[in-house]
Amino acid sequence: MPSETQISETDPDWSREAIQKPWDPGRKLLRAVRRYQALKNRSGILSKICSNYWVLNHWFWSLMTQSEIHLHMPIGGGLLLPHPTGIILHPEGSIGPNCLIFQQVTLAGPVTIGGHVDIGAGAKILGPLRIGNHARIGANAVVTSDVGDYETVAGIPARVISKRQIKPTS
Repeated sequence: MPSETQISETDPDWSREAIQKPWDPGRKLLRAVRRYQALKNRSGILSKICSNYWVLNHWFWSLMTQSEIHLHMPIGGGLLLPHPTGIILHPEGSIGPNCLIFQQVTLAGPVTIGGHVDIGAGAKILGPLRIGNHARIGANAVVTSDVGDYETVAGIPARVISKRQIKPTS
C-alpha cells in the first residue's frame, strides 16, 4: 500500500473504483455516473439507449444508498465511497482525484475538493470554498472556510488542528 505522500493529488488511481464484490453500492453508483458521463455527448440511438440505462442504474443505486451524486458533477478518478449512505454532493461542486468520502457527508454549494482529500463521516462542507490537496476533514466537522493543502480540520465550526509537513523526495 502506498504511503500518504505517494498517493497523487493529480493522477487518478482507477483501481480504487474497481468493483470487488456483488454488493458494492458505492462503486456501482460511481460506475453509473462515469458511464453516463462517457455517453452523454455521443450521438446515435445506441448511445441514447445506453445513457438512459445508466440513468436508471444511477437512480437504483442512489435509492439503495440514499445518496445524491449528480450525473453531471465533475469527479476525479479514484474516488472511494466505502459507506455511501446519505452522501449529498452539490452539482456545482467538484472532486479531485483519489479522494475518500465517508457516509452522511454533505457538500452544500460550489465546493472544490482538491486531490487526495479524506472527508470523515457526517462532515458538512458549506461553500463556496476550496479544500486543498491532501487535506483531512474530521468526522462531523462543519467547514465554512477554505482548508489549505495538508491541513487537518475538525470541530464545529471546523478549525485547523494540524498541518502536516511533507518531506521532499530525493
